Amino acid sequence: MKDTFRQYENAVKSCRDIFLKKTADYGTSWRVLRMISILDQIFIKAKRIRTIQETGSQRVGEDIRGEFQAIVNYGIIGLIQLELNSYDVEELDADKTAVLYNEKIEFVKKIMENKNHDYGEAWREMSQESFTDLILMKLERMRQILSNDGKTLISEGIDANLTDIINYALFALIGITEGRHAA
Repeated sequence: MKDTFRQYENAVKSCRDIFLKKTADYGTSWRVLRMISILDQIFIKAKRIRTIQETGSQRVGEDIRGEFQAIVNYGIIGLIQLELNSYDVEELDADKTAVLYNEKIEFVKKIMENKNHDYGEAWREMSQESFTDLILMKLERMRQILSNDGKTLISEGIDANLTDIINYALFALIGITEGRHAA
């Protein structure tokens, strides 16, 4: 399990570095995104990964790794937007943005640790295709939750689904690093 924590932290670090550099370039322009738009951004990335997996070819330079990193970062944006509960174009300074990112990723990591304990690292035997399909399924669930005005009767909410998506993407990144999955 120690290897998992190190690998997980390395995958997070690569995502966080991209996120913070893009924040330096663009600010927090993503603050304008409503939840459906965040879900659509994740959908675009997951759909592209699935298309590449199915066809075995790509025409755009960004690789699958970059798409999974983007899924992680849009997932974190979703969690931040849920907490801030406002879609105003309120610019957040870089330090506050980094703190929010770190708080959310720590929460996601804690969920991973708990589930990883109970499931015995089953994710290590899963295919990259399964991670992609599970991400797409979670997106469909969240769209349904949004159409139900954010209410569920018995199911997990948007935050739990985003957390799972982030972890699936991080597991896929670990698989890429280990050479088990396509990059």
